[in-house]
Amino acid sequence: MKILLSGCTGAMGRVITEVCQSKEGYEIVAGFAISDTGDLPYPVYMDIQDVREEVDVVIDFSNVDALASVLDFGVRRKVPLVIATTGLGDDEHEKIRQAAQEVPILQSGNMSLGVNTLLYIVEKLAASLGDFDIEVVEKHHRYKVDAPSGTAQMLAEAARKGRQDIDRLVYGREGGDTKRQDGELGIHSIRGGTIVGEHSVIFAGEDEIVEIKHTALSKKVFAHGAFKAADFIIGQKAGLYRMEDVMG
Repeated sequence: MKILLSGCTGAMGRVITEVCQSKEGYEIVAGFAISDTGDLPYPVYMDIQDVREEVDVVIDFSNVDALASVLDFGVRRKVPLVIATTGLGDDEHEKIRQAAQEVPILQSGNMSLGVNTLLYIVEKLAASLGDFDIEVVEKHHRYKVDAPSGTAQMLAEAARKGRQDIDRLVYGREGGDTKRQDGELGIHSIRGGTIVGEHSVIFAGEDEIVEIKHTALSKKVFAHGAFKAADFIIGQKAGLYRMEDVMG
């Protein structure tokens, strides 16, 4: 598999590069980034349209600003895309949907197989524990730029799928009038140290609490998931896919 890695000079890009070197049958033939640090074992392009190499798939761990050019490359070259960039808004999701009419795209805010299993469990628990209050707590390293995390929002949406009465997301609480209202789901963000990523979902009922948690011990979990996503998306017809499709 020949891979174009978007965001190759970032933290996740370097992890992807490291993991790829130990995987048989995978090769990063080119990278795309805002600058070339000169220490990667493949050519790095500052303009993705300048990429000359033949590629089978694009894995994107860049940022919101690079998304449009990545999508344009995929559509022009008819190359499948794995979009793992976080912090996407409504406009970005609409651009992805439009591009997915032309090429197969797998988009997920979290490539971890464990997290995607957690999403499934949260939906089922939300449906089963119909009168429990639900709160999501996410923790990340001090350098993470977006809050709440894309994964926290995915967990909130999973809960909403299971519980039709959730109609309002509350991002943190402060002040003298924070009594919980019906239909609320709280999301709370913590930033500090070198925390790779931790997500907890709390189901609080009368006299009992159910709490489930996923902790990423290394960024490599996201790399392994991205390679599985790439395996899956190659050969698919045009459309928008999720990690749940990869997991069956």
